[in-house]
Order: sequence, then C-alpha cells, then structure tokens
Amino acid sequence: MLSHIVIGVGDFDRALAFYRALMPVLGVAERFCDPSRPWAGWQSHPGPRPLFVIGRPYDSEPHAAGNGQMIAFLAESRDTVVRAYEVAMNSGATSEGAPGLRPEYHAHYFGAYFRDTEGNKLCVACHSPPD
Repeated sequence: MLSHIVIGVGDFDRALAFYRALMPVLGVAERFCDPSRPWAGWQSHPGPRPLFVIGRPYDSEPHAAGNGQMIAFLAESRDTVVRAYEVAMNSGATSEGAPGLRPEYHAHYFGAYFRDTEGNKLCVACHSPPD
C-alpha cells in the first residue's frame, strides 16, 4: 500500500541520533544517510518498501509537526513496544501515552505514543495477544 513515508526535521543531527537509536529496536535497518542533503532512510524487511525517511523540508521552509498526523510502527511483541518507548524516552522523546493496552481499538492492541525530538507524533503498536 505504501511506497515511502517522509517526515520533516529541523535539527537533522538530533533527529538522526534519535532514529538511529529507535529503529534497531524495531528491527528496521538503515538504508542510506546523506548529511549534506540532509536526509536518511530506513527500509522494511525484506524490503525495500515501504521506506521511512527523515529530512529537512524540501521547500527549505522550517519544519512544523502536523496536527492530527501520526506514524505508527508495527512491533512484533509487547516487549518490543516497551523497549521502543524506553529507548525513545532516553533519546529525547516526549510521552504522549505510556505502553499499555488500548481496548478501545481492539482487545489485543498494545501501544505506546510519543513525539520525536522534532515534535512528530509516533506510535509503536503490537496487535498480537501476549506471549
């Protein structure tokens, strides 16, 4: 369904450090990084799509986080959700909802919500029953 997702960042180095800490927890590999542009991307496995990309806005205007926009990453387990949230918090994120069940979505929805270092809202969610 998706080819790629691009989110804007204002402080590329700070955002790069954040995503370089978070993505390995989710099992997502870095595909490229070009600080001169600046942009970096991570690819799904077995890949290469969808691609998740961070970078300075193409129009050279300042980055602004979108209201009502969120990227949700799929986690294989509830433990992965917890680990991702902890890594995010230790890497400069702000919490929008600690890991836990969200039965209003469905019986096994286990998610965590946070904003990255640039204010972009993210979620890490597991849809499977507990191990």
